[in-house]
Amino acid sequence: MNIQPRIHLTIGAVARNAGVPIDTIRYYEREGLLPAPRRRDSGYRDYDRSTIDRLKFIRRAKALGFTLDDIRELLALSADHEKGVRNVKQRAEVRLAKLELRIQELQRMRRGLKHLIERCPGRGDPDACPILHALTQDLSDE
Repeated sequence: MNIQPRIHLTIGAVARNAGVPIDTIRYYEREGLLPAPRRRDSGYRDYDRSTIDRLKFIRRAKALGFTLDDIRELLALSADHEKGVRNVKQRAEVRLAKLELRIQELQRMRRGLKHLIERCPGRGDPDACPILHALTQDLSDE
């Protein structure tokens, strides 16, 4: 039988190992993304290695564009051995679709800004600057 001793970590050690600030750990606890840790007799939080793994999961999911609400769902789904993987894939597909729309929107904005920059003389009368004109025109003109 391979019984490993439980590792007891302070919040500072968890923060260093997970690459997040201590305040982030406390915030994630309040938001329900991390389970409430056990407390030592001294009142200090007592963590184990799984907290570091969970924090790294959250960081990676955020890097992929998932919101904290999405991540909360992903964490719950990861424990569902029956439908979890299918639902995780669906959440990822929804996130990808939202990212694709955002990319299209950013590309449209880029083209518009590039066009305005090309038309701007960069000197002279501010009334001749299409960038300033575009930013000051009344929304009803659009």
